[in-house]
Amino acid sequence: MPLKGQKIGFLGGGAMGEALLTGLVRTGLAPSALYVSDISAPRLDYLKQKLGVNITTDNVAMVQEVDIVILAVKPHLAADVLKNVAAAVRPGQTFISIAAGITTGLIESYLEGRIPVVRVMPNTPCLVGEGASAVSAGKYAAEDNVAMALAVFGAAGKAVEVPETLLDCVTGLSGSGPAYMYMILEGFIDGAVHLGLPRQVARELMAQTMLGAARMVLDSDEHLGKLRDQVTTPGGTTIAGLFAMEEGALRSVLMKTVAAAAQRSRELSG
Repeated sequence: MPLKGQKIGFLGGGAMGEALLTGLVRTGLAPSALYVSDISAPRLDYLKQKLGVNITTDNVAMVQEVDIVILAVKPHLAADVLKNVAAAVRPGQTFISIAAGITTGLIESYLEGRIPVVRVMPNTPCLVGEGASAVSAGKYAAEDNVAMALAVFGAAGKAVEVPETLLDCVTGLSGSGPAYMYMILEGFIDGAVHLGLPRQVARELMAQTMLGAARMVLDSDEHLGKLRDQVTTPGGTTIAGLFAMEEGALRSVLMKTVAAAAQRSRELSG
């Protein structure tokens, strides 16, 4: 296991940090190997009580103690935190960042020496252990550094490696993706309510349908068209609904959605 014997420290104990810590504990990592630093004492006390992890308000002391450092602060705070801990980071460590829009090159410029940096784009379903995260290696990151990042974020869902040049696309797809799913889900629910189905019943049925369909995709190597055909009887109800989708150019709208969000990610990163 890539994380065996590693001490992992989080710079920031917010919602995403909590999600990852929870996932790591769930996978069997000892709480004594997990550290979190935050400016909020009540937040730290909460994490200590919930998970049993080591807590501190001293970023530098924590960085000196651990093998893997995870930068989990808001992007606008990243520069100050990096300047504060830079001298404490050592070459044998793996430095992982989830600060949106902050490139590995920029992070490397704050750190001294050839520090392995890995950048990750997670999404909010990490909070319920069903996240989708993309991992990108910096200039000095080797396979084992990437493997550690994949293991950390795999504890809160699924994680894959992509070149950093594609992280804007990932942001437009899975990073922003939960919001797209909520809007699509809401549209289907409203359609059912319009036809007389109670909202809570429609919500439960459609949310489970989306979850089940996603599970079938993840558990199968079948082409999506074949999975769709398994539901589509000639002249039946499903093809009538699919025809309405095609009339509304849904496929084109979804493709443009990803492109628009990716372009905005590039603008914000620049």
